[in-house]
Amino acid sequence: MSTKHQELEVQPGVISIQYSDAEVTALLVQWLEAFGENRHGVNTKAYLWHIFSAGRYPSASGSAALAQYKLLEAPEFIVLSNDRKLAFKTNLLPMQSSLSDYYVFPSNFAWTMAFTHEDGWLGPYLVHHKDFSKLNEANLARLRKAREAEAARLQGWR
Repeated sequence: MSTKHQELEVQPGVISIQYSDAEVTALLVQWLEAFGENRHGVNTKAYLWHIFSAGRYPSASGSAALAQYKLLEAPEFIVLSNDRKLAFKTNLLPMQSSLSDYYVFPSNFAWTMAFTHEDGWLGPYLVHHKDFSKLNEANLARLRKAREAEAARLQGWR
């Protein structure tokens, strides 16, 4: 993994890792396995989020998607550019990025948020993995454990 940053910004949060080209490709493959099963016949070469705008995967859109997104928690968040060239990890739920079209998801793909350049007209889109409940519970358990470890560390535990 590389830690260089190519003029990438995310708000709020800090970019902790910028993924290599091979890692970006692997993330894309996993993302398509999770959310792109019914993508055939949809122009995903231009925008992956066309899967959602075409109704090929159930999604919330617009302000409803954004409201639901703001409630999501995970130990870390991955941001993948629509051009499939960049991906990075951040510590806080991203609300903005220097990327035009991008996808935010936890490392277990429990859900994804697609931010589009058509915001307000098409998107953003929030989708849940078909196993969302189980995957989201795993994210929340990891988050609770991390918070407990941090609290213990602050009390002097090693």
